[in-house]
Amino acid sequence: MKLGVNVDHVATLRNARGTYYPNPLKAAGIAIDAGADFITAHLREDRRHIRDEDVFNLKRNINTDLNLEIAATEEMLRIAKEVKPYSINIVPEKREELTTEGGLDIINMHSKLSSIIEGMHSTDIKVSLFINPDINQLKYLEKLEVKPDIIEIHTGDYCDNPSEEKLQLITNAAEYINKLGIECHAGHGITYEHVKRIREIPHISALNIGHSLISEAIFYGLHRVVKTMKMTISN
Repeated sequence: MKLGVNVDHVATLRNARGTYYPNPLKAAGIAIDAGADFITAHLREDRRHIRDEDVFNLKRNINTDLNLEIAATEEMLRIAKEVKPYSINIVPEKREELTTEGGLDIINMHSKLSSIIEGMHSTDIKVSLFINPDINQLKYLEKLEVKPDIIEIHTGDYCDNPSEEKLQLITNAAEYINKLGIECHAGHGITYEHVKRIREIPHISALNIGHSLISEAIFYGLHRVVKTMKMTISN
């Protein structure tokens, strides 16, 4: 199982004082040295943490894949084509939310998503879609004219209030995605405790983790917490 480290909240801390530090690029380098398989950054419309220059700096300077989280807007799609990350992860976005609150509404936007996927594939950018573990939503993947490369299952509901029922929904979703021949990732709200169960789910090949790692890094250092997480998901 691969580990993607999200560096958004290094930028959140930087922006709180309007300084040039801490630098998300430096954090990415430490994470990669500690075993991160790829780096994720979310360029939001309001630029509340990651900024345009961060994304370009990451793409130019990290020695692993960059996964760029964006909303399905013309501005963000244009930037993605300029940056040329390894992959984009299309997520829903609302200005008033503290963090991404759920998955995409595939049912009502499958035509738009087909066009986005086709456009990104034409520039050799892989496409990931962020979706709740909802089979009714996932069934609409079959209506897409062009399939995404990756589906990232939104694990926030489980991580906020874990239960066996919610874990089973994630398990069922991962199995369904695998049957479609699409790579399955998972992310949102995952901590050391959650990963002990999530790592047991078949067909999930990577986890995207950010907030909990950056939070733990305040006390124990980023290299140590990333290395520990990588060991935890690999055991």
